[in-house]
Amino acid sequence: MSRIHTLTMPKWGLSMTEGKVNAWLKEEGAEIAKGDEVLDVETDKISSSVEAPFSGVLRRIVAKEDETLPVGALLAVVVEGEASEDEIDAVVQRFQAEFVPGGEDEQASGPAPQKVALDGRVIRFLDRGEGGAPLLLVHGFGGDLNNWLFNHEALAAGRRVIALDLPGHGESGKTLKSGDLDELSRAALALLDHLDIPRAHLVGHSMGGAVSLNLARLAPERVLSLTLIGSAGLGAEINGDYLNGFVEASNRNALKPQLVQLFSDPALITRQMLEDMLKYKRLEGVDAALRQLVERLSEGGRQRIDLRGVLEQGRHPALVIWGSDDAIIPAAHARGLQAQVEILPGQAHMVQMEAADEVNRLIQAFLAQH
Repeated sequence: MSRIHTLTMPKWGLSMTEGKVNAWLKEEGAEIAKGDEVLDVETDKISSSVEAPFSGVLRRIVAKEDETLPVGALLAVVVEGEASEDEIDAVVQRFQAEFVPGGEDEQASGPAPQKVALDGRVIRFLDRGEGGAPLLLVHGFGGDLNNWLFNHEALAAGRRVIALDLPGHGESGKTLKSGDLDELSRAALALLDHLDIPRAHLVGHSMGGAVSLNLARLAPERVLSLTLIGSAGLGAEINGDYLNGFVEASNRNALKPQLVQLFSDPALITRQMLEDMLKYKRLEGVDAALRQLVERLSEGGRQRIDLRGVLEQGRHPALVIWGSDDAIIPAAHARGLQAQVEILPGQAHMVQMEAADEVNRLIQAFLAQH
């Protein structure tokens, strides 16, 4: 039995409306397996590879390199079994005749981010999915809820998943009071209260891992489990040059060398990513907030916080994920933890973006047990 599959432009995050085909990684006629990287696509947020959601033969490449296409547009045709050129022609023609850019896909993209005033400060969050015990995604230093654009939708299959902008970040209020972990953790707790969520699974990246650990310290009864990705708070060392360089950077040339340290593939740092980050850094209150956080959380390449004790209490099941080549917080901090530890070879600090499928699989398998 033959099957003719259409490979289409993916939607990575709610803000993505189109993507540019950078390069085809497979040639027409090539055998591809499910999960193979087929082409590289650049968006206004990041460049990444499109993986095949099915196996077969790449019979027809439709999208040309350097072509910019809307989400959902036809990229290629993959065939399992046998199909004539006429059959493939008919599939392509029917797809192109029926495809409406931004039509059904816009409707299916789910809810837009929301904002709420909590304790006198605006907090932005994105709430999607339903069912199961809720999960809260907590980003790292200088990030926002878009750091989860390759994870949020996948994790929300059959479960309610919320991502937030921490105070001082994204589109949340920029003014910090104490500028310490307690302030950030209490903001996350306030959001859970607002959403009437008594207990949640927490997934934290980098500084967000420390925020999650600290939340579990402050309110252990509110936390079902902890997933910590390249987390702060589990060891002494941290890349102080990166933190200070990021805070001080005021133009693309100064910022790019800092962001390059976050990824294993420097090609992922797009011009648009740099522009978006600079735009954020120039917002009123951001510089003061970032400096306050760096001062409270680290000094001279050393972390001021030690939250390993939260895991040592054994009260919360924990999954720890780290990129082996993390240049910001060393993967060696995962040693000896009372947790399921997964080190992903060749990956860097933004492992949840660069190895999203594997990270999502690990989180889903972990949550299924807890």
